[in-house]
Amino acid sequence: MFLHGTSTINAQGHLEIGGCDTVELKEQYGTPLYIVDEALVRQRSREYVEAFKASGLSFQVAYASKAFCTLAMCRLAEEEGLSLDVVSEGELHTALEAGFPVQRIHFHGNNKTPEEIQMAITAGIGCFVVDNFIEIHLLNAIAKDNGVKVNVLLRVTPGVEAHTHEYISTGQTDSKFGFDIGNGSAYEAVSLAASQSNLNLLGLHSHIGSQIFEVEGFQMAVERVAAFAVKVKQETDVTFQVVNLGGGFGIRYMDGDTPLKVSEYVKAITDAVKEHFAAAYTTLPEIWVEPGRSIVGDAGTTLYTVGTSKDIPGVRKYVAVDGGMTDNPRPALYESKYEATLANRANDSVEETVSIAGKCCESGDMLIWDVELPKVNTGDLLAVSCTGAYNYAMASNYNRIRRPAVVFVNEGQSDIVVRRESLNDIVANDLIPARIQKQPSLNA
Repeated sequence: MFLHGTSTINAQGHLEIGGCDTVELKEQYGTPLYIVDEALVRQRSREYVEAFKASGLSFQVAYASKAFCTLAMCRLAEEEGLSLDVVSEGELHTALEAGFPVQRIHFHGNNKTPEEIQMAITAGIGCFVVDNFIEIHLLNAIAKDNGVKVNVLLRVTPGVEAHTHEYISTGQTDSKFGFDIGNGSAYEAVSLAASQSNLNLLGLHSHIGSQIFEVEGFQMAVERVAAFAVKVKQETDVTFQVVNLGGGFGIRYMDGDTPLKVSEYVKAITDAVKEHFAAAYTTLPEIWVEPGRSIVGDAGTTLYTVGTSKDIPGVRKYVAVDGGMTDNPRPALYESKYEATLANRANDSVEETVSIAGKCCESGDMLIWDVELPKVNTGDLLAVSCTGAYNYAMASNYNRIRRPAVVFVNEGQSDIVVRRESLNDIVANDLIPARIQKQPSLNA
């Protein structure tokens, strides 16, 4: 397994992350366990900020909290000078409870409810990213009722299909998100939004997909968004102060994945902005981006305890762990691939090829197909790397399995940031109607 961030193998042959022995973490917190390398999260955050500073452009780097949203993560993002992208009342509530600066919160989503909009307006967030015509009217009406004028970006689809999984590709014409530039709806949206009394149209938003390993898609998106912005300026005199180019920057999950350095992505984007906006804009727009996976993805490791195994001669050997699709649904959803190692015997030589099965009652609950490991024994600890993004965030209680704890590790210190769910948590919201309540025995 490739060692990310502060990960290393210590003198005992144990995987160590953030100066913490994973065997000791298992003893203290149990498994499954999400482990977050705090130093690597901070490093990735700073790489974005420093790269944009080097460009000379005004900017905001907004952490896409959908990747991993907890109180502690919101605080860390604030400390690193990031803004915050939220997409639901739950993410917004988490940000507010963490004390995140409201003016640096951006609210996304293709179907914001009136209640969510009211909550965000009451909080005084910095910006709404508007996704459709209904939302333009709804947001303006609620803002008017509150006697405020709110900042908005219009999400546009530039017709760029990034090289990514079809379920996470969002910049193409056929998408549930945004106003299409090609068919004229984006132009119509600009005219409508600009005419609303309680909307302040700051600019445009574009997002072309996720887990992208090249810069050409971003460059093409900038070119098309800029051409649209220039057309709007020339024909309507509406000038955009902000252009948000989304996220989607890839990370290394497996050998063969080839993400670029953060600075390379940022330079390609900012150079394209300078090239394509300069002719019509005397002052270049402020550039926003929304990295999520590339900030937390490779900083996360999930630790499991090995349980049973099943060897089918001539076919494969299944090794089952105490987690699965409830803590990592991505293999089932996207056929995502991961690397792994035995955390308690990290220096042992590879002896067998096995497939890692989860414990859910589903044939599709497989975490990894065909991974090479030392001889695996019951009780071994399996560490799966790069689980920081969309693992805890997408975890479920399927089969009424408890969601794992989350710990931050840094310089030899571990801190619980999400407690493991208890069995009482599982039934905490359950109710039994009076008509089916268990009746006392007549013989009592």
